[in-house]
Amino acid sequence: QVQLVESGGGLVQAGGSLRLSCAASGSIFSINSMGWYRQAPGKQRELVAAITSSGNTNYADSVKGRFTISRDNAKNTVYLQMSSLKPEDTAVYYCRAYYNGYSSWGQGTQVTVSS
Repeated sequence: QVQLVESGGGLVQAGGSLRLSCAASGSIFSINSMGWYRQAPGKQRELVAAITSSGNTNYADSVKGRFTISRDNAKNTVYLQMSSLKPEDTAVYYCRAYYNGYSSWGQGTQVTVSS
């Protein structure tokens, strides 16, 4: 199994930046890819960005050019650098790891963008 712990959320003004971190532990060598999801109140959880073990990335159209996903294999950590934040980016952000046909979720971290 893989355990995930997110950190880095908070309150920021529109136009500001935040960096989220997701630290993985457990069977980390079995991880194929990792992703960041978010869920705003009253909305479905959606994929924000993902990165494969080989470093390939993909992004939701709504965050392209503003968010960057990266990983530090030595630290078993995935990051989400968020810039030019908008009020509509307000949500709980979750980290997800895919491995051996399974997935694990972190507990989530709140990001609030004020206008």
